[in-house]
Parts: sequence; C-alpha cells; structure tokens
Amino acid sequence: MKEIIAKIADFKDLTGQEMAGVIEDIVTGQVSEAQIAAFLLGLKMKGETVEERTALAQVMREHAQHIPASIANAMDNCGTGGDRSFSFNVSTTAAFVLAGGGIPMAKHGNRSISSKSGSADVLEALGINLDLAPNQLAQVLEEAGIVFLFAKNMHPAMKYIMPARLSLGIPTIMNLTGPLIHPMDLETQLLGTSRPDMLESTSQVLKNMGRKRALVVSGPDGLDEAGLSGPTQYALLEKGRIQLASFTPEDVGMARLPLEAVRGGDAQENAAILLSVLQNQAGPCLEMTVLNAGLGFYANGKTASIKEGIALAREVLASGAAYEKLKKLQEYQK
Repeated sequence: MKEIIAKIADFKDLTGQEMAGVIEDIVTGQVSEAQIAAFLLGLKMKGETVEERTALAQVMREHAQHIPASIANAMDNCGTGGDRSFSFNVSTTAAFVLAGGGIPMAKHGNRSISSKSGSADVLEALGINLDLAPNQLAQVLEEAGIVFLFAKNMHPAMKYIMPARLSLGIPTIMNLTGPLIHPMDLETQLLGTSRPDMLESTSQVLKNMGRKRALVVSGPDGLDEAGLSGPTQYALLEKGRIQLASFTPEDVGMARLPLEAVRGGDAQENAAILLSVLQNQAGPCLEMTVLNAGLGFYANGKTASIKEGIALAREVLASGAAYEKLKKLQEYQK
C-alpha cells in the first residue's frame, strides 16, 4: 500500500492489475482506514482513469451477492446521486414505468447520503422489504417483473471502505462506482451522473463491464438524470461505439420546467409524489418521470428514439401498467 500511495502521490496512473490488487486487499480487511483514505484522496487528486475504475468495479462485483435470476434483458436505471438537487426520486419512479412497459427492472439503490430520501428510503416507506435473501429477490424479479436490490446488502465488502469515505467527507471514486457494480449481469443500462465531463469515460467502463447498450446522461443544473430546465448531455454506447450528443426539452417535444418544480421532500413526501405520478396525475413530476422513463426505453433499445420512448412512457402511465408494477412489488417484496 505504501508503494501504491507513493505512486499515486507522484500523479502516476495504476495499472489494472495494481488497482485490482489494492481493492482486493481493501475489501478483505487487510488495509487500515488511514491508508484507504489516503488512497481515495490520492486517486481523486490524480484523476481516476478508465482502467482504474474498471478494475475497481470488477473486484467489487466479484465480492457482491449473486442474484440467481434467469430473466434475460434485465435493466437498471440507477444514478450516481450526490447532485444536491433535492428532487423527488425520479429514477425510482421511472423504474416502474419501464417495468410497466415490459422491461424487467432490477433497480439497484441505497439510502440517502446527500438528499432527504434515497431509493431505499422511499421504497421502504411504500412497504418494500429491503432485506430479502438473494434467491428471494430473484423470485420477486421473475414474478413481479421488478425488484429492488438494496446496495448495502448486495455489497457487504463496502463496510471496509465506508469509514474512510465518511472521514474524508468529499466525493471520491466510490461515488462514481455504485451504478457500475450491479450484482446482475446486465446487457443494457441507463446511468445518470452529475459529471458531464465523465460521460464518455463512464460509458467506456460500462462497455468494459459487458454492457451491450447503455445511455449515460447528465442533466442541467448539475442533475444526475435528464432534466427539463435546460439541455441534457448524454453518451450512447451501442455496438461497441460511444457517441456524445445533447438535447433540449424542446428537441423531444417537451416544455421547459424549473428545477424547483420537481423538488421532493422526505421519504413520506416522495412516496406520495411517486404514487401520484404512477396514478398518472398531471404535473411537473409526471413530466420529469416521462422524460427519464423515455430515455430508459431508448437506452434499452425498446424504442428507436428518445421521442418514441417518451411517447411509450406516457402510454404506460395512462394504461395503469406502471401503477400495477408498484402493487406487484408491494405484494412480492414484502
């Protein structure tokens, strides 16, 4: 570890093998909290490479709980979080729309760190059991078409890293890693990040992790999802190639809305917003959900364009299929 930290302090990149070795030592409890903090801080100051991020994600996945699901084409739409927007739980709400549209959704998420309500918090408020065993979670996905995978339970090795992260109190490579270490082998993914400068590199890591198609988005006002207050930038991974682009709300046939219009609250308040959207009650939160669910359909390849994805999201909400998926999850993951 001393040699590794010295190398990073000299602003030298680690090889994939070096990075994998360090992470293996960390997640097996062989590294002190002080060394982990120095390691994370050094990487942040140097700048994390695609090779380093890929090695980290691969080792963390090897130590994750295995979900023995046989369903093909499962998808996740988890973002990195940490955008401090205090919006309602957009990606969690959109996950039910995507499931209602026929995509098996393995929603990966955690409790809140920087907002009042994370995905785990709002789903717990809706009666979802966060602590089922892996085989039970697989059964929920197969029977309900959607499941919530609580990151804390899926990645027990995180306990060795969390104290150093908390003591540092600043974003590190770990903040960029959560959506990359899904415990299932996904082929498609929608991933939100508040770092538009990392769209391409994050897409490259997803490619290295085996994704066939993925959309990495960064919204206006620092959002870690698409937004309606300005342009959204994105990177599309398709057939091994990465394409960068952007769009405005007007480009996809939607009206602009200020970020304040989609502010959320605590878990109970956000649960009420989620219910209102899934019951197709018109308003800014429904529009925000439609946009991000539309991007999910496009990321999955279910629609050929973002506009078509948005139209499908509206159809799913109007039909009641998204609300039915919530009721199924409440029935099976209880």
